[in-house]
Amino acid sequence: MQNNKMSVTDTIGLGFMTFAFFLGAGNIIFPPFAGMLAGENMMSAMLGFLITAVGLPLLGLIAIAKSNGKVTALLPAFAATALAITIYVIIGPAFAAPRTSLVAFEIGARPFIDNPDLTILLAGSEFNLPQLIYTTVFFIITMLLALFPGNLLDSVGKVLTPILLVLLMGLALAVILLPGADVGAAVGAYQTSPLTKGILEGYNTMDTLASLMFGILIIDLLRKKGVEDTKAQTKYLIRAAFIAAGGLAFVYVSLFYLGATAGTLAEGATNGGQILTNFVNHEFGVTGTFMLSLVVTLACLTTAVGLVTACSEYFNELIPALSYRLLAVLFSVTCAVVANVGLSELIRISIPVLMTIYPVAIALVIVTLLTNRFNHPVFAHRTVLSVALFFGVFDGLQAAGIDMSMLDFMPLHAEGMAWLPPTFIAILACLFMPKSAQVAQS
Repeated sequence: MQNNKMSVTDTIGLGFMTFAFFLGAGNIIFPPFAGMLAGENMMSAMLGFLITAVGLPLLGLIAIAKSNGKVTALLPAFAATALAITIYVIIGPAFAAPRTSLVAFEIGARPFIDNPDLTILLAGSEFNLPQLIYTTVFFIITMLLALFPGNLLDSVGKVLTPILLVLLMGLALAVILLPGADVGAAVGAYQTSPLTKGILEGYNTMDTLASLMFGILIIDLLRKKGVEDTKAQTKYLIRAAFIAAGGLAFVYVSLFYLGATAGTLAEGATNGGQILTNFVNHEFGVTGTFMLSLVVTLACLTTAVGLVTACSEYFNELIPALSYRLLAVLFSVTCAVVANVGLSELIRISIPVLMTIYPVAIALVIVTLLTNRFNHPVFAHRTVLSVALFFGVFDGLQAAGIDMSMLDFMPLHAEGMAWLPPTFIAILACLFMPKSAQVAQS
């Protein structure tokens, strides 16, 4: 039924669902480690992290809303399709989705398994049996939830996410109320440039890429709820975006503080997951460990559902001969396989690709928000994204281990952000280009 209106409960549920899609386990384990390293410079580092881990995804959703899901409309058809496929494959079955099940296993299941490293020989290769069973069940559940996208708002937004929020609020209150150690000294780059380091650390969440997927998914869900008017869709998606951003900021701030005040609980830790687990074990024992496993499992599950659903929706539109349900099953099976075969090698290959594509995604969000201010929007979109891709390739090659020291003269090259200055120069040039200028639009 088309009424173009949603109840307050449905709107809040939509916001909760959006929050849950973004909050994967990676989002939970990055902030504590950054907080520990930032120490006395925690506030500056936290601000930087919030800019890229909350601000950019929020802008991504707003860009999707403003363009009604057509952020690549001004690009050549082949370029728009290639960019979309790349983002969906990286964030979906090739990397991010399989990782959700592995992190859920490591934090949510491994502590309760007597022999978590038991291996089995299949087809001439060794597999971790508990991990194989866990990831298989994990993606069966993901597949069942993804097969019924019309019920996502109810199953995720109104059931799973409130449980997740209650558990996270309990953890946040424990961090604030229970006595922690004094904040320590900053370490490494956090000593001299905590804001910049925090900004770079926020890229690890990859949520700007995800926002381009989830925004389109949410618009589709709104249509299924009877909201067909584009202005109404924009309104509700922006409201959901701010609810999600508020939830993410709440989680990140509390976890940053946890890491900064962990004291001896953080000794020897190599990632935020260990700090979080040590804190929960110290304060709450076995019960706390169980609650933490539930939080991480729910966070990973809701993210996996969102990723599989978004990928299935996109490729169904791209290739109508492949039904949504067939694709949901195919992607779920692929994720389960990738999670157990060569994931370390996959991560090694994927990181340089991400370093190349991420600047393009950020540039796409910015030019989409500025579209109405360009005198030549088609030229601006194509020029800015071309510049971001060109210089992003250098960052990707450096991440792949190729010696790019000959480019050290470029600003921010050492930090892996050589793309940033030239891209913003291109944006400014396009903003001030006069209407009378003759540009190629083909």
